[in-house]
Amino acid sequence: MTTRSDAIARAAAHFDEGGFAETLARLVAMPTESQNPACAAALEAYLTDAMRPAFEALGFEVAIVRDPAAPAPFLIARRREGADLPTVLGYGHGDTVRGQDERWAAGLSPWTLVERDGAYWGRGTADNKGQHAIDMAALAAVIETRGRLGFNATFLVEMGEETGSPGLREIARTHAADLAADLLVASDGPRLSKDRPTLFLGSRGGYPIDFVVEAREGAHHSGNFGGLLANPAIELAHALASLTGPTGSIRIPEWTPGAVPDAVRRALADIVPEQQPGGPALDPWWGEPGLSPAERVFAWSSFEILAMHAGVPEAPVNAIPGRAWARGQLRFPVGVDPDGVIPALRRHLDAHGFERVAVSRAREEVFPATRTDPDHPAVAFCAQSLARTAGAPPAILPNLGGSLPNDVFADLLGMPTVWVPHSYPGCSQHAPNEHLPTSIAREGLMLMAGLYWDLGEPGARERIRGTA
Repeated sequence: MTTRSDAIARAAAHFDEGGFAETLARLVAMPTESQNPACAAALEAYLTDAMRPAFEALGFEVAIVRDPAAPAPFLIARRREGADLPTVLGYGHGDTVRGQDERWAAGLSPWTLVERDGAYWGRGTADNKGQHAIDMAALAAVIETRGRLGFNATFLVEMGEETGSPGLREIARTHAADLAADLLVASDGPRLSKDRPTLFLGSRGGYPIDFVVEAREGAHHSGNFGGLLANPAIELAHALASLTGPTGSIRIPEWTPGAVPDAVRRALADIVPEQQPGGPALDPWWGEPGLSPAERVFAWSSFEILAMHAGVPEAPVNAIPGRAWARGQLRFPVGVDPDGVIPALRRHLDAHGFERVAVSRAREEVFPATRTDPDHPAVAFCAQSLARTAGAPPAILPNLGGSLPNDVFADLLGMPTVWVPHSYPGCSQHAPNEHLPTSIAREGLMLMAGLYWDLGEPGARERIRGTA
C-alpha cells in the first residue's frame, strides 16, 4: 500500500537523482523575455515544446488558447478524475524579465543553468520557471505513487506576467468553465525567509502614477532668470513631499485601508520581517506609526518614488529646466478602491496649491488588491498539510507585499487562493544573478507532494469548503 510518505520520498528522489535540475536547465535555456519583441517565438515555444508534452505525459488534456490583447498564447491543461472530486487550479508564468546578460557574475549566464554555492543560477529559476516546475514535478510524484491524483487538476500557464498579464483576464472570462475550481494552489513570489515555508493568500494592489510639471518650453539660463521663473523640479519636489510624512506615512486617507482587520492582525502576530542574507538593512523607523513591521508591508499601503527626472542629470547645466517628471507607485491592500486613487490624489494636490502638477495612471495595467480570509477553511487545510511535511507551522501571510494577477482567480473566477512560494527575498528576482537555493527547491518538492496528496484524500473537498 502506497502512502503519503512514499509520494514525498519520490519527490525528494526526483531532486536527488538530478531529474529536477535537468528539467529546470531545459526551461532556463529558453530566452522567454516578454519585454523583448524579438522573443515572441521563444514565448510560444515554451508552451508548445516544453509545457504541452510535460502535461500530456501526466495525463492532462492540453489546449493552447489566444486572446487578441495578448502578444503570447496561454496554455490550459486539464486532468479530470471524477465529478465528485475537488478541482484544484494551478498557475505559472513562463516569461521572464530581460536577461541582462552582461551584468551577471563571472561564470554565470541568464540562459544557462549553473549549480554552485547551494543554488541554481539562471533567469527564471526563481521567477517563475523553477516554481511551476516544482509544482509539476510534485503532481507527477503523486500520480506515480498513488496511480492517480485523487482530485481534478487544471493548470494555467501564461507568457506575459512580466508585462502586466495582458489578455489574462479576457482568457479567464472566455474559459471560465474550464478554469472553474474549488481552490487555487499556485507558486510565485518569495517566502518570508529562506528557511521558513510560507503561505500567502493574495497580494497587495499596485498602482503606478506619473507626475509631471510642464512649466514652459525648454530650459533657461539660471543667472538671467533665477528668481523670475518657477522651477518645475522644486514644484514637483514639494508636491511629492506633501503625499507622505517624513517617515513615509501616507497623508491621503483614501490611499489606506483605514484599519487592519482582526483576522489579518492575528495572522501576522508571529511574523517578523528580518534582514535577509545579502539584502538591505531594514529601517524600523520607516512607515505607518502604530503598526508592526509585518503590518506595514502586508496589511497597509506604501507609496514609493521609483524615478525622477529634470534637466540633464548626466551633464547638469546652469539652466532652469522647463519640465520635471516622476514615477510613483502605490502598493495597497484590500480596502482601498483603485478607482479612487487618482481622484483622491488630485483633490489633495489642489488643496495644497499644486494645481500645476499633472497626474495620471502610468500604464494600462493596475493590479487590484486581493486577500483570502485567513480564517477560511482552505487556508487551515493547506497550512496543516505543510506543517505535517515540514514538522513546523508555515508562516501565513494574508497577502504578499508585492502584486500578482491574483484578482483573476479570487474575484473574476471566485475561488479561495493559496500561494506556496518556492523562493526567498534574496533571490535577485528581476536582477542579474537570479537564483533558487537548492534547499528550497528540494523542500518545495516535498511540501507540494504532501499537499497534493492530501488534496486527493477522501473528504478533502468538504474540508477546503468548510462543510465537513
